[in-house]
Amino acid sequence: MAKNPSTNDANNENESTKGNPSGSLTRRTLIAGGVAAAGALVLAACAPVGTPILPSSTARAVRKLTPPRLDTAYLGEEVLCYRPMRRGAPNMSVETVGSQIIAHNYGHGGSGWTLAPGAAKYVVDLVEDTEQGNIVSKGEPITVVGAGVIGLFTAYELVQRGYSNVTVKAEGFENLTSHNAAGLLAPVSMDNAPEFQAIIDQIGIDAYRFYAAVAKGEQPDFAAGAKIVPSYFETREESGLEPYVGAVMEPAKDVDVDFGNGTTRNMVVYDDGIFIDTAVMMEELRAHLDSRVTFVEEKVTSFADLPTQLVFDCAGLGSGALNDDAEMVSVQGHLIMLKDQVPADMEYMILVYFAEGVTEANQKVKRSFYVMPKHLPETGVNDIGVVGGTFVEGGTPETPNLSEFATLLQGAKDYYGIA
Repeated sequence: MAKNPSTNDANNENESTKGNPSGSLTRRTLIAGGVAAAGALVLAACAPVGTPILPSSTARAVRKLTPPRLDTAYLGEEVLCYRPMRRGAPNMSVETVGSQIIAHNYGHGGSGWTLAPGAAKYVVDLVEDTEQGNIVSKGEPITVVGAGVIGLFTAYELVQRGYSNVTVKAEGFENLTSHNAAGLLAPVSMDNAPEFQAIIDQIGIDAYRFYAAVAKGEQPDFAAGAKIVPSYFETREESGLEPYVGAVMEPAKDVDVDFGNGTTRNMVVYDDGIFIDTAVMMEELRAHLDSRVTFVEEKVTSFADLPTQLVFDCAGLGSGALNDDAEMVSVQGHLIMLKDQVPADMEYMILVYFAEGVTEANQKVKRSFYVMPKHLPETGVNDIGVVGGTFVEGGTPETPNLSEFATLLQGAKDYYGIA
């Protein structure tokens, strides 16, 4: 049975600026051109699996990667998730409604984790730069609506700036899309209006720097949750990472990937990619915030019902209902957890895109293959890895498209050359 987190929770950010132009989930949506991504110094302990063969003047370097075990005995839970994408761009804006200041931070699609720390900083900056927000005292009550990655990082940013009376309200706190996300720091399943691109780029750079500090043990508040891992793509364009080369990333390398079974692939690799162990990072965020903010399990159906003057709207798909935002859409994803793997063989990430298709519910699906070294808390050390995945715009729990699990598994086997 596939795990199916709630999608209609007006308080849970499931993984944007009001009035931005509309857009659809195009190929650029998936790779977001130059949207935020990952980059920093490579740690020796996180070097690529296998030893590169030094190239001659004309040869490409060879990277030897071991495929995960994909037989049935090594497959764990099938997971459905629902990414909150806003057509046009995420809503990251501030408005005054009556006596309330509403700071919106939603609609990041599958890039919630990629953008969250930077998006929180950006939106809090917007509030503090407004005349109304500038007069809000540090001790005044503030409500954050939503407890996914966007909501928790917004609460964290407020605490870091000295706000001492923050309440996070959500209908639930467990098994959110933020927990289930795969963890590659890269722009996927989101829309970006061209005029908003430079802002998204800077948000991504800020987010990368935060995660890099966690990965290198330089972030005092978080002991785990991110690491530097080589990230493989078929082209530089498809990575979405090129705008960050020279800013926070080293240039990609052209390599021949050898899977050790006769299958090789021409790829590019960013050795300073970042993997976010999302369930671990959610635990780290909650543990840090538990003694610093108040968590209230309550569904918010109207901002007007909240007693605070300042509200941060981080409700993901729920923000569509709270704001009557017709540009919000659910983007369904399918992924499969792995178990009984060899951890040393899993220290890399791959993301490649396949052809579009149609699901059993007659919905357009953009299929891909990705693999990442995700490890759920309190599971065995060998229960590591996740494979995916799909992007089904408009997919909901009423249209689970369960046959996509078999399709994505076959796609992974075919790419690796596993019979």
